[in-house]
Amino acid sequence: MEPSVDASVSGICRVVRVGGEMACESAPFFRARLLAETAQGQSHVVLDLSAMAFCDSAGLNVLAETWREAHATGVVVVLACVAPSLRRMLSITGLSDVLPAYATVAEAEAVGVRS
Repeated sequence: MEPSVDASVSGICRVVRVGGEMACESAPFFRARLLAETAQGQSHVVLDLSAMAFCDSAGLNVLAETWREAHATGVVVVLACVAPSLRRMLSITGLSDVLPAYATVAEAEAVGVRS
């Protein structure tokens, strides 16, 4: 499955749909694209992971780096539609404390509206 990143704006939120396998081979692609998407001027970014087939430790590192860079500029990044295996990895590593995951994109967007 080819890696993909597609973005749209929904109100004050930028919704970034991530697809494919976020693994060692595709990490540079995802890193560049996600960092670029979080720098587009919206204060709230939702990473929609519904089309992501797999995520390994390299992919987890990309998500952490994306959050760190965005946070440094005041951008809030949250996750939506996270697979149970990734949700577990986020919890084990403690990333779930700073990178919250929501069941749906609509729930994740609602957090941005309330912020």
